[in-house]
Amino acid sequence: MRELNFAAKQLIESGLPLLWVRGEISNFVCAASGHWYFSLKDEQAQVRCVMFRHKSQYLDWQPKSGVQVEVLALPSLYEARGEFQLTLEQMRPAGMGALYEAFERLKKKLEGEGLFADSRKRALPSFPAQVGIVTSPQAAALRDVLTTLARRMPGLPVVLYPTPVQGTGSAQKIADAIAVANERKECEVLILCRGGGSIEDLWAFNEEVVARAVAASRIPVVCGVGHETDFTIADFVADQRAATPTAAAQAAAPERVELMQRIHQFEQRMTRATLRQLERAMQQLDYLQRRLVHPAQRAQQQVQHLGQLQQRLQSALTHTMQNQSWRWQALQQRLRAARPELVQLASRHADISRRLKEAVQRTLERYDNRLAAAQQHLQHLDPQQVLARGYSMVRDEHGAVVVDSETLALGERLQVTFARGWASVELKEKGFN
Repeated sequence: MRELNFAAKQLIESGLPLLWVRGEISNFVCAASGHWYFSLKDEQAQVRCVMFRHKSQYLDWQPKSGVQVEVLALPSLYEARGEFQLTLEQMRPAGMGALYEAFERLKKKLEGEGLFADSRKRALPSFPAQVGIVTSPQAAALRDVLTTLARRMPGLPVVLYPTPVQGTGSAQKIADAIAVANERKECEVLILCRGGGSIEDLWAFNEEVVARAVAASRIPVVCGVGHETDFTIADFVADQRAATPTAAAQAAAPERVELMQRIHQFEQRMTRATLRQLERAMQQLDYLQRRLVHPAQRAQQQVQHLGQLQQRLQSALTHTMQNQSWRWQALQQRLRAARPELVQLASRHADISRRLKEAVQRTLERYDNRLAAAQQHLQHLDPQQVLARGYSMVRDEHGAVVVDSETLALGERLQVTFARGWASVELKEKGFN
């Protein structure tokens, strides 16, 4: 059975989409868990329904048996019992669907015309001289608004433009009241308000005639209709939307206590600023007073200043002269140190000349001795001296000295040099010792 019920559930949920169903509630039960269980029926059939707590908590009204409703539900199967049921996503009283459709159509139309644009909305006056209220004299919201205005700004003039806010023809009367307020030009801001209620109760504020009257108003309009969760077409068109009538009164009138506190703060700031300015002025006056000197005293001060300058000039001249004197003395000392002594230089020159002559003489003597020794040595080596002792020197045809007969050829011409003269001979024979 479990597999069968599971298969049937899958088939139902995949074959039937999320849909709207209309019927009458019967056997309504609110469980301790917060879930709602009931049957939805008409003249020919009924079906079990469940709406879980996380969905039902967003409804601002309490269903009960016998009430006609429209539900947005997903068809399913409760497997444990094998029962067909609807799992609810949304629920509204029957007839609400047509109203919502009309609301959305008008909202889309006016938005397309630019009536909701922020660029056309005006800022509310910060300190209105007089406030107008468009509502029913019997509305509880009027008392809330008057109480709030009296608390925030006692003595602020208020003008009531009475009009029904519910029922047949109320929308046109609301629009007429707004038009009257604009014609009379008594107020600087208008409060359009009404207490909470169902969508049918607030429907007058969803009419196009009211929306266009609010848009055409030359006086800025604050709309405070219903509770915080209620939104009407007038809210979108108004210059400012307030969550409640009390919030509308708070937006239209400044807080007297807050203004008094701000004024007190400004007063304190101005006082402190004035005191600081006075202190600066007194300090400047003292400074100027100290600078203000009698002409005779000022002349005396200038004479004293002139005397001081004269002393400084005299000191500067004396100091300059001393520096020049010291510099002159230093230059003289340097000049004396650099100037030559002619007598000393002459004596030194004579001494150096004498010493130079002696050194030259000694050097020449050494060179003469060495030269004589070299001459004697050279004489011993002179071939002429050898030839003088009876020797001769033989040269070949090329002038080379002959020291070996082996290098000679028979018939070769030789030159024989003696101590005095020479002779040419022809080689006829040669031999060795």
